[in-house]
Parts: sequence; structure tokens; C-alpha cells
Amino acid sequence: MKKVYFIITLVLVFAVSSCSSEQSIQQYYIASAENPNFMSFDLPSSLLNLEKANLSESEMEVASSLKKLNILAFQKKPENEADYQAQKATIKSILKSSDYSELMKMNTSMGKATIQLKGDDDTIDEVIIFGDNDEKGLILVRVLGDNMNPASFVQLIQAMEKSDFDGKGLEQLGNLIKG
Repeated sequence: MKKVYFIITLVLVFAVSSCSSEQSIQQYYIASAENPNFMSFDLPSSLLNLEKANLSESEMEVASSLKKLNILAFQKKPENEADYQAQKATIKSILKSSDYSELMKMNTSMGKATIQLKGDDDTIDEVIIFGDNDEKGLILVRVLGDNMNPASFVQLIQAMEKSDFDGKGLEQLGNLIKG
């Protein structure tokens, strides 16, 4: 009987270890929601009030492809320095996977940021914006949509500027960014 348990255990261990051990951004979001150092927001695209903005037909098409934004923010404090460094390293490791291609890197007075794309040249599955500041913390924004086009991404930003989104409900996130 012990041999049967041993064989079953061995098969299960082999099966689990043969699965991909790479963590996805989605899995990271789910796992991090339990971490008290993170603030997590899921924003539907309707919150951006793009339908009320005075948009051109092409901007409306781009805006309609946007479905939601997942925002994960980590506010760094002296007592969570080790966790901050670990989370930052984990995110960078996930983004270095072959699933994501880097669109741009930025160094600003607010910190470092990268924009990564997942998808092919014609259709983006998701856009990841990762920013970090060793004094304030980090932010990870996952933009999800249907048939998003890399060339239309600038139009989407312009459409968001025309909307009357006032940021209500994001006070905690604003406080994190301000420090």
C-alpha cells in the first residue's frame, strides 16, 4: 500500500513540476491582492467617461476596444523594504518573459517606467505599464481590451485626455504617487 501512495505522489510531483513554472501578470495580480502592502483597483473603461467625450469616429473605435484597467500599487515604507525589493524583482522577471515586448522605457522625476505589450504586431492583448521609485514604491497597470492596435494607442491616450474622468475613487492611489 505504501508503494501505491509513493507512486501516486511521485506522479503528482512530476505532473506539477512539468507544468510551466513561469508566473503570469494575471497570476501575480491575484497573488498580490492578499499582500497588505498592495492597493488593488479594477477600473472598467466606463469609469473614464470616454462615451461622453467629444471623440472622432476613429477615437471612438479605439476607445471601444478598451475594456478595463487593473491597477496594483505598492507603497514603500521603511518596514517593508525587503518585500518591496522582492516584489520589484518578481515583476521585472515576469516582464522579461518572451510573452512581452518592450515598447518604451522612461526615466522621469517621479521614477522609472516601462511600457510592455503582449500580443502580435497587429493586435495587442494587453498593455503593461510598470513604474517604480525606490522612495515611494511601485505601480503596475494592466490595460485590457479587444483588438487593441499598437498604432492606435496614442489615439487612446488622446481620447482619455478629452474625457471628463476626474479620478474619483482613486484618492489612495494619488496619495501613493504623491508620497
